Amino acid sequence: MSSPLLPSARTAIDVAVTELEYGKAIATFQEAAAAGLACFRVPGGEAELAAAVRASGARHVVVGVEIYHGPLYEALSAGGVIARFGVGHDNIDKAFATSRGLLCTNTPGALHDSVTEHTINLLLAAARHTVTVAAALSAGSWQPRLGVELKGKTLVVAGCGPIGQRVAGIAARGFGMHVIGVKQSTANIEHLQRDWGFATVTTDFRQAVGSADFLSLHVPGGPETHHFMDRARLELLPPRCWVVNTARGSVVDEAALYDALATGRLAGAALDVFAREPYEPAEPERDLRRLPNVILTPHVGSSTREAAERMAQRALQNLRWAQCGQWEEMDLLNREVLDSLKRGPKSKP
Repeated sequence: MSSPLLPSARTAIDVAVTELEYGKAIATFQEAAAAGLACFRVPGGEAELAAAVRASGARHVVVGVEIYHGPLYEALSAGGVIARFGVGHDNIDKAFATSRGLLCTNTPGALHDSVTEHTINLLLAAARHTVTVAAALSAGSWQPRLGVELKGKTLVVAGCGPIGQRVAGIAARGFGMHVIGVKQSTANIEHLQRDWGFATVTTDFRQAVGSADFLSLHVPGGPETHHFMDRARLELLPPRCWVVNTARGSVVDEAALYDALATGRLAGAALDVFAREPYEPAEPERDLRRLPNVILTPHVGSSTREAAERMAQRALQNLRWAQCGQWEEMDLLNREVLDSLKRGPKSKP
């Protein structure tokens, strides 16, 4: 890990940007100085990031997917922003941030198209054994395999938000798949069918997956969806079904998934997100990397130049709004912090 690059100019507001995220949109972060935000690169680990914030006096931070428990919140001053470079925010303790008077933001909408495309990419790779046959050929072995067409197959989309909708639209109208949506309520079902090609939408998971060839997960991370795909739900899937996850690693019980795949209870899994990243097996004896019917990618669903640019621009816009006190314009994850900010610092008796 390279050492932090501290800002040379002290006239602008200092912003610490974690190294991986900085590297995805270098020009954008460098150009932010013209708008009064002096962005500089720091390590992503919490202890190192907190130390860099204290040493530089940084007002705000832009962070990725690493989990932040405590030191970061204590290093930042009230009114500072923890800007998530991305959409999922289960790695940020919003309650602790609020107690410290810190604003938390994300970048909604910035990665919808990129994650959608990668989901479709994984569906195609699963249907045609792309990873397996390509690896064999690269190793000098000619091993053609019989795949399946997506046309006419049943895709269940669990989570019918913006990404789930886009996946359904491409699958139904591009490939001719029969798409069933699963969501928590019956609201907007006609809209989903009319505008996004869902054949039907239901709140009944068991009913939805009975005839599934593929299940694509698009539910948000968090306590409510932790191990959404547990052993019981996995057992509801037909043996021919592939599970595709580009949502959050926490929504799948990886040990239960391993058992289903290793015993042939499920056809396969294509995963871009994991409970622990970089990937570590939930249990040493249940390592998904050892299974031939698994496709693993290193959380690259949003890793496109276009999405990175949108995320950087949106994160920086949130910081500019914070500097101007335009908090209502921000993509706030903890709006309850606004009351204390609007009251301002308490006067001394």
